[in-house]
Amino acid sequence: MMKYTNTTINHDGTIRGLKKKHVQMIAIGGTIGTGLFLGAGNSIAKTGPSILIVYAALGFFFFLMMRGIGEMLYADPSQHTFVSFISKYVGAGSGYFAGWSYWIGLLFVAMAELTAVSTYVKFWFPNLQTWLIQIVFLAILTMINLVAVRLFGETEYWFAMIKIIAIVAMIITGLFLIFTGFKSPASGGHTVASFGNVFSNFSLFPNGASMFFAAFPMVFFAFQGMEFVGITTAETQNPREVLPKAINTIILRILIFYLGAMVIIMSIINWHVIAKTPNQSPFVMVFQLAGFKAAAVVINFVVLTSAASALNSAIYSAGRHFYQLAEESDSHFMKQFQEISTHGVPAKAIILTAILVLLSPIINSIPQITSAFGFITAISSNMYIIVYGMTMYAHRKFRESTDFIPNGFIMPGYNWTSPLTLIFFAGIYISLFFESDSRMPAIGAIVFTLIFGFLSHRKFASTAAPTVTL
Repeated sequence: MMKYTNTTINHDGTIRGLKKKHVQMIAIGGTIGTGLFLGAGNSIAKTGPSILIVYAALGFFFFLMMRGIGEMLYADPSQHTFVSFISKYVGAGSGYFAGWSYWIGLLFVAMAELTAVSTYVKFWFPNLQTWLIQIVFLAILTMINLVAVRLFGETEYWFAMIKIIAIVAMIITGLFLIFTGFKSPASGGHTVASFGNVFSNFSLFPNGASMFFAAFPMVFFAFQGMEFVGITTAETQNPREVLPKAINTIILRILIFYLGAMVIIMSIINWHVIAKTPNQSPFVMVFQLAGFKAAAVVINFVVLTSAASALNSAIYSAGRHFYQLAEESDSHFMKQFQEISTHGVPAKAIILTAILVLLSPIINSIPQITSAFGFITAISSNMYIIVYGMTMYAHRKFRESTDFIPNGFIMPGYNWTSPLTLIFFAGIYISLFFESDSRMPAIGAIVFTLIFGFLSHRKFASTAAPTVTL
């Protein structure tokens, strides 16, 4: 078993510049997305207080998935991406499919977040051109990623800190309103703040069973990106010490930041009131009820940093992912992306990622493509479910290999949690068909998987070595 201690430079030239505080904050930031601040109202509108069950169930299975990924990364912390384990334990064709699918998904995530950034900036500067905002933000974050991994870590540290402060401030404000018996005005439904509001006349399916199950994909996408902390392992000091702690605290973070925030919101504002304006942020509503007039401005700043954080992480992840794909390739074109800069980062892979993300301003400037872009983004998001499922299957194959470390960082209750997690992801995908908005993207993702999956399998059907060519 290889030993990883305070080594600062890997054999490939990348630098282990991320410290314990960076990884812990990145892990926290990865569980708090823009969807919590803006999408909470929509989630509550679908299924009322039973949304807590949805968040708890998804949080539990995401934690199990992270334990499976963590188990493999603990055994081999040198991997730049967890998807590489699919190539190693399932097969070259499967790894090829998963690697490129995940990378494409990351690019579209980056484009979507860049679009979100420009939207939030225009809240203050409505006359600024969208393309100019996007290019400036993309250039700044790309430079941060090119300078050093430690600078990236510091940036993510403070981005995560802003999100945490916003949630904690909302929870503290909410607790104050609850313990002082605050009664909201008409805008809050004349609700007297109390924890009892959450469970008063509780119904598991207040809007029907279909709406309850339709909430699962929405919350799933809010958690999406939690696996990002695993991608930092190859550039983390003392990965075998830091990674288990970062993953094990995921449950606590979900309890506080998601379930805690939801309980506070529904204790103060009747969920039926929230359902009337599902597109309004419940965070803004709580702060405004407390008399904080600048709530909309502050929350806009928070979601801006949240979107910038997601964009920053997507650039980092996509750059490392493309570097990993290049490492597994023997084509002349891909070899140039195997280089590591003097700053210890895969600079060419990062720059290529940024160039491709620049398609976002072009796409956003053509009104006719707006709906198509949203459709493609939805397909890429659905691909994450497929890649997650393949990763968990790779974990099962890892358990059968000699790489498995019985006394390492193992997945709890593997014999039943592993198959249950796979079944749960399959169930999430089935739930995509409960609503028309997600049905077509789900079908599109299946078509993509069948076609690209077949081509990937055929590409390596007669090849024994797991060498990827482009």
